[in-house]
Amino acid sequence: MVYHIATTASTNDDARDEKYREGDVVWADFQTVGRGQRGHVWHSRKGENLTFSVVLEPTFVPIAEQFAVSEVVALSLVDMLAEYGIEAKIKWTNDIYVGDRKLVGILIEHSLAPTTLRRTIVGVGVNVNQTEFDDSLPNPVSMAQLLGRELNVNEVLQSFLMHLQRNYETLREMQNAKCKIQNVLHERYNSLLYRLNEWHTYALPSGERFEAKILGTASNGALCLENKNGKFKDYLFKEIEFVI
Repeated sequence: MVYHIATTASTNDDARDEKYREGDVVWADFQTVGRGQRGHVWHSRKGENLTFSVVLEPTFVPIAEQFAVSEVVALSLVDMLAEYGIEAKIKWTNDIYVGDRKLVGILIEHSLAPTTLRRTIVGVGVNVNQTEFDDSLPNPVSMAQLLGRELNVNEVLQSFLMHLQRNYETLREMQNAKCKIQNVLHERYNSLLYRLNEWHTYALPSGERFEAKILGTASNGALCLENKNGKFKDYLFKEIEFVI
């Protein structure tokens, strides 16, 4: 069920309430303290974009394979955008880009059972109709800017939810069949990575920069890079940053 509200602090915080069950959506026209990855604030004009959270209960996913949920969400967003004729890429770990511009941000928060995921809150911010952005944002873009027209925000949401349900059920079926749950989804996720097999600059937390190319991701979500010396290394979240 979709719960549509005018204003809230954070839909992810709201969706933690146990009254919301799997498949429920908390959608707000405006978040006063919306959050992004790495502690960043999500900027969005009231009523112009999509800011919402989906509750999942992926108890069939082992903790060690939780990155599969991120893959499902990212792929569902790419599928939704393709319906509108927008060719998007997945910027590891969870941003959606068109060219070098950010269209969607994702914040996924898990709570755990002893060996599996228990509950997952999927926070999504899609730039839909906003055409003017804060100067502090380096590279935003909206669907309206890309398409040259305004869109129905609810229709965009419903399209995403349809694709999410399909990809999520694929994940469930693969696990129930005792397949490696990343298989098809993981391969497709890797094929859609932003900057895949291209040489670009990356930065370490120390500030050191180096040239490398993305080869893909490991099953645990680590980003696999090859440097100019032909050496390979996997980087986990917060261990590497894109230089754009």
